[in-house]
Amino acid sequence: MIEDRRGFLGGIASLAGVGAGLVAPVRAFAKAATGSGATPGAMIVSTWDFGAPANDAAFARGRSGGSLIDMVEAGVMVPEADPNNHSVGYGGYPDRDGHVTLDAVIMDDAGNVGAVGALEDTVHAISVARAVMEHTPHTFLVGEGATRFARDRGFPRVNLLTPEAEKAWRDWLKTQNYKPVANSETGTYGAGRPGTPGGALDHDTIGMLARDASGRMAGACTTSGMAFKMRGRLGDSPQVGSGLYVERGVGGATSTGLGEEVTRTVGTARVVASMRHGMSPQAACEEAAKHIAALRGDAIKGVQVGFLAMDTKGRIGAFCLLPGFTYAVTDAAGHTRVEKAPSLFKA
Repeated sequence: MIEDRRGFLGGIASLAGVGAGLVAPVRAFAKAATGSGATPGAMIVSTWDFGAPANDAAFARGRSGGSLIDMVEAGVMVPEADPNNHSVGYGGYPDRDGHVTLDAVIMDDAGNVGAVGALEDTVHAISVARAVMEHTPHTFLVGEGATRFARDRGFPRVNLLTPEAEKAWRDWLKTQNYKPVANSETGTYGAGRPGTPGGALDHDTIGMLARDASGRMAGACTTSGMAFKMRGRLGDSPQVGSGLYVERGVGGATSTGLGEEVTRTVGTARVVASMRHGMSPQAACEEAAKHIAALRGDAIKGVQVGFLAMDTKGRIGAFCLLPGFTYAVTDAAGHTRVEKAPSLFKA
């Protein structure tokens, strides 16, 4: 029997703070606290250029009365449904056996979390992750169990392998050369066909963080993972503390790039821990990236990893190993811009 946790959470909201800006409507964006960083009072941040329309959707959901969880879910659903985005959701490139599998996690700053891994035949992995959070006693469902849960909750069965993605997979089978390319999202963005966020070796994700005027926060991360990965592979994206971490009174962080390198260091948990101990979001992102470089040495040559963080005041940090990582920022007025993150290494 599936346990419904929504009613349970509502019952303890007054004790644990659940609902104060998380499941309750978000109001008064214009009254957002002004931070002291280079980007004061940011309300929503997300990874990569295609984070901009996702941010806009998240902001609109908040303006219409949605909660922080509603916002981050609505935001990342945009790339999930885009067949031209080969790194997230529908249209994502398959594993080496031809199966498109999705990973996602959603989290608030009170420790409520839901995640799915290796989910198949379902467009909106983030919504299934939210259902795990709200309707089960668990935090993470994977594989056949996650897919069956999605059907049980009424999510429609959809073939995620588009003709374009299938062609790319069949072309790859001719060589079976498995070498992810750094920044493939931006390298082909708008090239050939307008609005294409990824290339044939795309391996990334969208991570999003949102805050309200009181400093409460939530986050989401969703991906189709590495193109032509081994069947059953999970990257950092759905794993709490790797692809996403949010903590009340501190802030949140999300990651992008080669997931294996993030999971080795539990990267986003590290970023948030550094913020808890007094580092700015920028310094915390830099420390996490430099730690990976020091730990791995030559093993990360040509590898991209990027971190994006926001604290409760709306101050932002972003840093990556290689040049090319971009992120989208939306302020309290709903204005969105795309920025380039500084990098540890040169191109």
